[in-house]
Amino acid sequence: MAKYQQPINRAAIIQMCTTLIPLVAGIVLMAFAMKVSYWLVLLLAIPTGGLLIRTFIMMHDCGHGSFFRSRRWNDVVGFITGVLTFTPYVQWRREHAIHHATSGNLDKRGYGDVTTLTVKEYLAQSKFDRFKYRLYRNPVVLLVIGPIWMFLLRARIPTSGPMMTPKEKLNVHATNLTLVAIVILLAALGALDEAAAIYLPAFLVAGAAGVWLFYVQHQFEEAYWRPAGQWDYATSALQGSTYLKLPKVLQWFSGNIGLHHVHHLSPRIPNYRLQECHDEHPEFQDVPTIGFWQGMKTLGLKLFDEDRQRMISFRDLRNR
Repeated sequence: MAKYQQPINRAAIIQMCTTLIPLVAGIVLMAFAMKVSYWLVLLLAIPTGGLLIRTFIMMHDCGHGSFFRSRRWNDVVGFITGVLTFTPYVQWRREHAIHHATSGNLDKRGYGDVTTLTVKEYLAQSKFDRFKYRLYRNPVVLLVIGPIWMFLLRARIPTSGPMMTPKEKLNVHATNLTLVAIVILLAALGALDEAAAIYLPAFLVAGAAGVWLFYVQHQFEEAYWRPAGQWDYATSALQGSTYLKLPKVLQWFSGNIGLHHVHHLSPRIPNYRLQECHDEHPEFQDVPTIGFWQGMKTLGLKLFDEDRQRMISFRDLRNR
C-alpha cells in the first residue's frame, strides 16, 4: 500500500478549490435567500452542510499528515479547516490517532469512539445508569445534541490528562480566539444574527451527517470488538470498519470516508486515493459492505454481545 501513501499536492489543491469555493458560494446564496424565505435558507443548508463535511475530511487528512506532502501545509490547512468546523485541530489529531490505534479493542475504549457497552456491562449497571446509556444511544441525542456538545461546547475546553501537551492547549485557545475574533468582526459589521442564521443550520446538517458517517463505520451488526489479548490491528481495520457504499454524489460530499476499511488499515493514504487503492486490491473486496439504508438501520444497534460476537438492539436483549 506504500505507493498510495504519497500525497499529491495538485490533487489536494484541486480538492480545496472544489470544496472551499463552493462552500463560500453556498453561504453567499444562503445570504441572498434570507431576503426571499428562510425555508429556502434551510434547503440550501443541506448542500452547504455537505461541503462542511468535505471540509472536515480535509482537516482529518491533514491530521494524518496525508493531505499535503509538507507537514507545515498540513498544519496550516488543518488549523483553517478546523476553525471552519469548530474543531481544535491539534487536540483532535491526537485523540483521533488514539482511535486508530485502539479501534475495536474492548479494553481501550473511550478515545474518539461512540461509547459502546457489552451486554454483560449493561446488565451489571444500575437502572439509572442503564437509562443514561439508553438516552445517550438515542438517535436524536447522537445525531442532533451530540454534534452541538462535541463541536460547539466540549471542543472549546482543552481535555485533561497526562497526554495533553502545551501545544494542544495553545491550539485550543488559538482556535477559540479566532472564532471570537470572527464573532466580534461580524457583530461590528451588524451581520452576526444573519451569519448565525445561515451558518448554524449548515453546521447542524454537517454535524448530524458526520456523526452518522462515523457511527455506521464501526457500529454495524458484525462489528469487530475483542479483548486486548485477542485484538489485532489489521483484522480490526478490515473487519471492524465498513465499506459504506454511497451514491457517487454522497461519496463526493463525504470525501470517500466510506472506504473506511482502507483508511483504517493505512491512515496515511489521502482520501483522494482511497478508491484507487480499494479497486486495485482484491483483498478489499471481502470486507463488511453496507449501503445507505442498511447504514440507517444500524442506529438500532446498541450493545455488543460478546457471546454472539455481534452488535444487538435493546429489543434483541429483551427477547433473549
